[in-house]
Amino acid sequence: MAAAFAGAWLLAGCAAPSQPGTDASRPESWSGRLSLRVDSEPVQTFAALFDLRGTPERGTLTLTTPIGSTLAQLQWSPGEALLKNGSETRRYGSVDELIQAATGAAIPVDALFGWLAGRDETVTGWRPDLTQWSAGKLQAVRESPLPRSDLRIVFERS
Repeated sequence: MAAAFAGAWLLAGCAAPSQPGTDASRPESWSGRLSLRVDSEPVQTFAALFDLRGTPERGTLTLTTPIGSTLAQLQWSPGEALLKNGSETRRYGSVDELIQAATGAAIPVDALFGWLAGRDETVTGWRPDLTQWSAGKLQAVRESPLPRSDLRIVFERS
């Protein structure tokens, strides 16, 4: 599944986001591009356009190619996490397992929503860089556990 994302995440630009939100339970919406590099053996790199809607508890993430083809749609809610790829649907026990299956890396979903909202969320092993958040860019590096992962996002908030 992760190989399907290779080469598609790096190719679109976005505008600047609005100010950081204060209500973490309010549904949010972001779109843009993201790239992920996992320093595994062999190194894995992924890129896609994305549309993220919802909250860490209930939401959707659609990953597409630059020409608009859907690579995958991820949906989650309490007790359900689905990965849709064409006519195939896979179920996972949590949104974190779902994200890992789709991208090949353990990306902290709660913190990701915080980072996109401009909050410097702390997650063991991750080092977020929000210095360019006002320009619609963020980076987060996971240094432990290995393998090292580098997540880069260019986004706009809807």
